[in-house]
Amino acid sequence: MEDNNINIHVQNPDGSITTLEAPVDMGLSLMEFLKACEYDILATCGGMALCATCCVDVLAGEEKLHEMSDDEYAMLDTLPDVLPNSRLSCQLKLAPELDGLTVKLHDGLN
Repeated sequence: MEDNNINIHVQNPDGSITTLEAPVDMGLSLMEFLKACEYDILATCGGMALCATCCVDVLAGEEKLHEMSDDEYAMLDTLPDVLPNSRLSCQLKLAPELDGLTVKLHDGLN
């Protein structure tokens, strides 16, 4: 792994884990990276925290994430099946401290 890359783990619907090498020097959000990796994320609003169609459930590494903004919290609150570990992937910028983060696409979205 290069210094400007981190590992992001994605749990697939069958329970298996795919490890992806993600760049941290391009200013990408987790949503943008997952879409580039061809994961089925709608991201209808384009990353503005206005639709919740990029919701992921954080399975490991939640303590590494920045505090949720009021906008993100308000949008997640519109989901009928939100979990305590749900986050909008558009609001999570790829950074070195997220190395090892494990997520899965929110069940209501896939």
